[in-house]
Amino acid sequence: MKKALLALEDGRVFEGTAFGAEATHTGEICFNTSMTGYQEVLTDPSYRGQIVTMTYTQIGNYGVNPLDFESDRPQVRGFVIEELCETPSNWRSTQSLGDWLKEWNIPGIQGIDTRALTKHLRTRGAMRAVITSELLNAEEAVKLAASSPPMEGSDFVKEVTTAKPYLWDPEDKESGDWDIPSPSQNREPGPDGIVRHPLPPAKHRIVAYDFGVKRNILRRLRQAGFRVDVVPATATAKDVLAKNPDGIFLSNGPGDPAALDYIHKEVKQLIGVKPIFAICLGHQILGHAYGGKTFKLKFGHRGGNQPVKDLRNGQVAITSQNHGFAIDPSSLPGNVEVTHINLNDGTVEGMRHREAPVLSVQYHPEAAPGPNDAKYFFAEFATMIDKGR
Repeated sequence: MKKALLALEDGRVFEGTAFGAEATHTGEICFNTSMTGYQEVLTDPSYRGQIVTMTYTQIGNYGVNPLDFESDRPQVRGFVIEELCETPSNWRSTQSLGDWLKEWNIPGIQGIDTRALTKHLRTRGAMRAVITSELLNAEEAVKLAASSPPMEGSDFVKEVTTAKPYLWDPEDKESGDWDIPSPSQNREPGPDGIVRHPLPPAKHRIVAYDFGVKRNILRRLRQAGFRVDVVPATATAKDVLAKNPDGIFLSNGPGDPAALDYIHKEVKQLIGVKPIFAICLGHQILGHAYGGKTFKLKFGHRGGNQPVKDLRNGQVAITSQNHGFAIDPSSLPGNVEVTHINLNDGTVEGMRHREAPVLSVQYHPEAAPGPNDAKYFFAEFATMIDKGR
């Protein structure tokens, strides 16, 4: 197998073997602690511009299949693992992880001590890095990493947002939860070999801003009774209100929320006009629209086991998270209430406007991958719209 290097901007270098594409890519290196769900991680647009390390030891066991993708392609700049499974075992698998990454020109490195790398990033913080199977001079690789663009100030939303508006799943073929066919079910499997659960009637019509929206968010919205019109990140408040939606959704996405002034000003005009629900980057954008500020976390929250406390009732949920920035609570105006905090570091995980029908969470209630503890937020959004009528 071909040699590969992972070089960090602070001079730390890890040597391993290459898989995926033979290429040289720079990006911010981070780590994800999920034990499963590498397909969802790799295709999550929120990872645009990043090199992702998985802390779980063996990756690739179940191959890849399009049904579990969160977008139509891998979004990461590179992939770092301890051991690659080259012979996946899964009846839904269409190809191996290595072949799929090669197809999309994404380099991977395996055979390194991911525990040591994760401890280094936890101590020193997320930083710029290069993953390469072409440039094998360690000193040159470190220089390349150090000279690459930082995450701060980067607008990756423009790279992942939809080019034009569209209606999500108009024929209701993709949004239902699915099961493996069994004799006890009275429904025939579809062409993909699975049985979809029926969906409720579409009670509300909403507009969803696509800052890099995950497919499972759109599925959860439809499952909660929403018909979803998706619009680009560049859509103006006037464009959105012209559709006369019952509510507005602000999606997840990549990059630095402070770099999105052109979005902040449009969202500000929507507060108090229509009910709003926001997730992840959308939550941070909402914070800026309120007049608040965001800051970069040392190494971010990425994984499926982040504990979050609801300050309103004391309940704790285990959540799926993927973010490297957070809202500064001291910068928020008095009419905005912090509703949720992270129990690991006390950072803001949820907000609610005291006067307008607006709520947001920093984490991912749709999971994919991760627990479903917070799925109720989609129903809460529907209730908020009903109360506003």
